[in-house]
Amino acid sequence: MDMKIELIPVPVTDVDRAKAFYERVGFNADHDHRVQEGLRFVQLTPPGSACSIVIGEGITEKPPGTQEIQCVVADAERARAQLIEAGVETGEVDKQPWGDFVYFRDPDGNSWALQAMEMRPNG
Repeated sequence: MDMKIELIPVPVTDVDRAKAFYERVGFNADHDHRVQEGLRFVQLTPPGSACSIVIGEGITEKPPGTQEIQCVVADAERARAQLIEAGVETGEVDKQPWGDFVYFRDPDGNSWALQAMEMRPNG
């Protein structure tokens, strides 16, 4: 049986600021609904991803800035250039035997790693 990750909650302090940040990085804003008082559901999907993130009010009790997420990209240098063009602070590409990495944080400090691999193992 396949199990596919679909949605990851990301804790934030300011929903509108976080939504604007993720849209600037290139995420698509799929949904933004206030379900009821104290519950706002904002779903954002990275380009090309089958898995989305959700931010909002009443979504998670996890403290803002504590989520860590890793995505796979085709080209770390290009991903870094796109982040810089979007005004996102990032370091140099970190070259490791298991891939090239680019790291960045959202306005609340949630951390992202973008990994480019020459060959993705099958399986």
